[in-house]
Amino acid sequence: MNIIVPATSANLGPGFDSLGLALGLYNKIQITPAHITSVQIMGEGEQYLKLKVDNVFVKIFSQILERYDRQAHCKFLFENAIPVSRGLGSSSAVIVSAIYAALKYVGEPLDKQKILNLAVEYENHPDNITPAVFGGFNVAILEHYGKKTQAQNVVHIHTDIPDSVRAVVAIPMRSVSTKHSRRALPKFFNLKDCVFNLSHSSLLTAAFLQRDWEKLRLASRDRIHQNTRMKALPLLFALQRTALEHGALLSTLSGSGSSFLNICYKDDSENLARVLEQNFPKCRILTLEFDNLGVREF
Repeated sequence: MNIIVPATSANLGPGFDSLGLALGLYNKIQITPAHITSVQIMGEGEQYLKLKVDNVFVKIFSQILERYDRQAHCKFLFENAIPVSRGLGSSSAVIVSAIYAALKYVGEPLDKQKILNLAVEYENHPDNITPAVFGGFNVAILEHYGKKTQAQNVVHIHTDIPDSVRAVVAIPMRSVSTKHSRRALPKFFNLKDCVFNLSHSSLLTAAFLQRDWEKLRLASRDRIHQNTRMKALPLLFALQRTALEHGALLSTLSGSGSSFLNICYKDDSENLARVLEQNFPKCRILTLEFDNLGVREF
């Protein structure tokens, strides 16, 4: 069995914990039956012994199998291109692909909504897991149901992202912990800032659905989380300013960082990438298409 799952970028400025999209950057997983379970990692994360000894993918894969009274020893080969702890959805990619692989292994019909609802048991924010499952741009919320349970259903709207736009992603060498980054945020926000983000995230969603790319620059402004998080890595302020001055339609912190997502027209992507490479040599710059398929076999 061969599984592929895309990187994701969440929040997109004002859409805190609700907006996300999938990028053409992938982790690939090869799973073959074996007498004993083994893990091999190539690419991103291969230097971390913990990922081999206490592998989250293998744990979730086994837990889903247990729900079907199944066990399995397999050889797991991971070819990872999604950076770890850089705000590009590496954790969501692991969760989503493990659930997909386990359901495939037991012969369960592959219902992506079911995969999404299982994934939210492991990751309580749907902004990253939804595009990892479905690809494209997604707005997603959690619907709680059941009086005695904490069952959750992810309600979402999806749209493909056309080939006319590209992502130019800047990846600093320094990682950022999502947990620590979230702790730095204030506990309370004033009404004016909340209304600002509500209105801008609504406009941003409409811009993606209507493919009105010229509205992205205004719609992607945020007053809730970005500035606080960017203070941990001040070069991001200069990176955002430079990107917007050289063709970026949107320039936002990717998830909790440290990566920065820039969206531009396809014809502007080469120049934008070159400018960012010249001005920010300590960042890896990737020009990526968007993924519209989500997790799947290959």
